[in-house]
Amino acid sequence: MGILVVGSVAFDSVETPFGRVENVLGGSATYFSTSASFFTDVSLVAVVGEDFPQEHVEFLNSRNIDLRGLAREGGKTFHWKGKYGYDLNEAQTLETHLNVFESFRPQIPAAYRDAEFLFLANIDPELQMEVLSQVEKPRVIACDTMNFWISSKPEALKAVIAKVDIFIINEGEARQFTQEANLTKAARKILAMGVKTLVIKRGEYGVLMFTDHSVFAAPAFPLEDVFDPTGAGDTFAGGFMGYLANTGDTSETGIRQAIIFGSVMASFNVEDFSLNRLKRLEYREIEDRYRSFKALTHFEGLAGG
Repeated sequence: MGILVVGSVAFDSVETPFGRVENVLGGSATYFSTSASFFTDVSLVAVVGEDFPQEHVEFLNSRNIDLRGLAREGGKTFHWKGKYGYDLNEAQTLETHLNVFESFRPQIPAAYRDAEFLFLANIDPELQMEVLSQVEKPRVIACDTMNFWISSKPEALKAVIAKVDIFIINEGEARQFTQEANLTKAARKILAMGVKTLVIKRGEYGVLMFTDHSVFAAPAFPLEDVFDPTGAGDTFAGGFMGYLANTGDTSETGIRQAIIFGSVMASFNVEDFSLNRLKRLEYREIEDRYRSFKALTHFEGLAGG
């Protein structure tokens, strides 16, 4: 089962305490698609400018990502510039140039409209709703958001949440959205908006999943080499949704496994700038780290049950 993703393809300029890069490949849909492509077929809908180099197109094609929905418009590609300090959980945005992304209105190709799995990356919630009006009946709809849309279009975001199965958000955004300092209380408020499964990303502290009857916690994988957290959340979402689409298992057990695969993919992503680590990643490494995750969280039950 394949995935349809709608989001951004961009250039990033990033500085961390461990180095800097200029005008490298980035964007929410790019990280998501690359990560998900290790597990399933991906169809991408996004827009780039006339300055988008062919080498990036060739890379996406090499991952067997369907680019019929990638529009090329006159003008420049979306460009984000940011900086991280030693607290790699928080990015400081230095510049944002939307360029052709400012007028982006997703047009879903007919061949994509019957996709069984749909991921709405962190674009304007009104555009997310437009996408929902163009697809048929996806088996699973998941979406992400960001602090800008939470502050500027909260009602539109609530309307989207009511129509999706899985909502992915980071802990700061969850607190901002609900005005609750406590994540459990925040989760209950978001679940009351109609979503079935809530996934809260906590950076180096892992992931929490909430449903109306359960809570699941997964740690982040302990790493010695962390160079650039840009795109980690989108890479997590790609691994998460990619695994679900690969197996078709959307039970709670399947979703818990998918969270670990998402965490595995994010852990690789942060080991280098841009998509450099994912470009040289092999599937056997993914399986090995999944096993390491299992060992990391395993403990014995009490004697007698």
